[in-house]
Amino acid sequence: MPSATLNEIRDEIRGYPDFPKKGILFRDIFSVLRKPALFEALLESMLAEIKKKTTTVNAVTALESRGFLFGPYLAMKLNVPFIPLRKKGKLPGECVQTTYALEYGHDVLEMQKDALKAGDNVVIVDDLLATGGKPWRPLSSGRVTAFLSLSQAP
Repeated sequence: MPSATLNEIRDEIRGYPDFPKKGILFRDIFSVLRKPALFEALLESMLAEIKKKTTTVNAVTALESRGFLFGPYLAMKLNVPFIPLRKKGKLPGECVQTTYALEYGHDVLEMQKDALKAGDNVVIVDDLLATGGKPWRPLSSGRVTAFLSLSQAP
């Protein structure tokens, strides 16, 4: 992707200080989604980054909710399953869960227990993730082969 497009994407992301709590700088990605050419460039850049980081992907996971804007598209393009990581109580069936710290509190994520097999190579996707993939690790015996957030796009 041309650097100008990456710069345009970065410039389009708005910062809102003290949201949702004082001391937090919330980065709003929705302005990128309102510009189809930028959104497409972002998705293609994320896809290229995954392909650069790993050759074998068995599934793409994404954290609720903004990760869901990217994860299904990337999974479809890689021809692998999309596995949502959702907040507690939002998924049917037997689930595994983990509690993790955010910069403004704690949260619980769940994944359906049978969503992955041991040893699956998994890509984790989110928007501007500040957790480093830590919430996912206790949920599965899969291996994280790529971790990608919008802030890490090349």
